[in-house]
Amino acid sequence: MKTTGSNHRLPGKLARYAAIVAIALAGTLPALPAKAQGDLLVAPTRVILDGRRGTEVILSNIGSEEATYRVELELRRMTPEGGLIDVEPDQANAIELAALEMIRYAPRRITLPPGQPQAVRLSARPGAELPDGEYRVHMAFRAIPRPVKVTDEEASEPGLKLKLVPVYGVTIPIIVRHGQLEAKAALEQPRIERAGERSEIRVTVNRAGQASTYGDLQILRQGSGELLYAARGLAVYAEVPSREFNLPVANDEAARLNGPVRIEYREAAAAGGGLIAAIDTVL
Repeated sequence: MKTTGSNHRLPGKLARYAAIVAIALAGTLPALPAKAQGDLLVAPTRVILDGRRGTEVILSNIGSEEATYRVELELRRMTPEGGLIDVEPDQANAIELAALEMIRYAPRRITLPPGQPQAVRLSARPGAELPDGEYRVHMAFRAIPRPVKVTDEEASEPGLKLKLVPVYGVTIPIIVRHGQLEAKAALEQPRIERAGERSEIRVTVNRAGQASTYGDLQILRQGSGELLYAARGLAVYAEVPSREFNLPVANDEAARLNGPVRIEYREAAAAGGGLIAAIDTVL
């Protein structure tokens, strides 16, 4: 897999994304590049920039009340197990600090009436001496809680009282690919293991090169090509050489996977669906 820039770029027309809200409310959200948490809908769920051309991320309030959201950049580092740990700026490495410095975005605070979408514009401005590589930050959209009115009865009661208010948010990766980059991957040790009352498909993706990999995993019956299982949105970021995926599957579905199969790791359909890695095995 070779890459020189973005193939996840969306046009900057707000009207197009208003349709995402309508379709999501109609119940077809899983087919769309959108992520929802609480009353906030964000599209797309992943952005790749080529270092010069900008793009937009659309926030939509799908709730019934006006809401205000704060937009921030964060650093997160992937672990070999696939977790993302927060990285404070004073603990960041040179690649992470460069990613923070080059991303420009606006606005940083948005108030949305119900059903109203708005764009966050973002771009990357890499320095002239920036080494070729992949640079990543995570853009966080968090709801700012509305003030809670205190009733006369509550105000008259003695003592300190605490009221917990949940804060909802969505975080998406913003990736800048600078220069001629390459990434290769291989699948290793695919197997099915019982995990309590369900089963897990376990497979390791080994990655090499300067870029991350991102795509969908498919399990096909050898010979017929019948699709037996699919998992979408599997990422191996550039800071880890491998990642083990533990994908839940019902026991009856796991039984269907027994026998000779072909496992394919492919780019997402929106990126062309190209084959990243494959393995023929017996589960």
